[in-house]
Amino acid sequence: MAEDARPDRPKTMGWGRLRRRAEFQRVSRGRRAQAETITLQALARPTDLGAIGPRVGFTVTRKVGDAVERNRIRRRLKEALRAAQAIAPAPDSDYVLMARREALTRHFAALIADIERAFAQVGRIRPAGAAERRRPAATDRDPRS
Repeated sequence: MAEDARPDRPKTMGWGRLRRRAEFQRVSRGRRAQAETITLQALARPTDLGAIGPRVGFTVTRKVGDAVERNRIRRRLKEALRAAQAIAPAPDSDYVLMARREALTRHFAALIADIERAFAQVGRIRPAGAAERRRPAATDRDPRS
């Protein structure tokens, strides 16, 4: 069905979707942010993949509930992501929202706040692969000898 045929369903802020298992696995090696109802994983996308704009995937495991509950949680996460005004995703990044059971019953405004908080936390985390400064190990020996 063409995108224009459904004007009542706005697209998620120009987000693309992660669909393949390999894409989800690649993002799992990236940065993580925890909130009460979700875990957000983020990873910068290599330029050779050719996708334009941020992409998002949703994960709700069987431990969370049966199929009806998992689908309801996924729909709530999609709507909360659409409603989140304070996020500015990087255009060359992939994100995975992993839901917890609390996402089903949490007040919708609090769910939006959780998503915004997780995106803000991912933005403050050092990028993957960045060189870390480490202090030299303390020793009793004089380094000149």
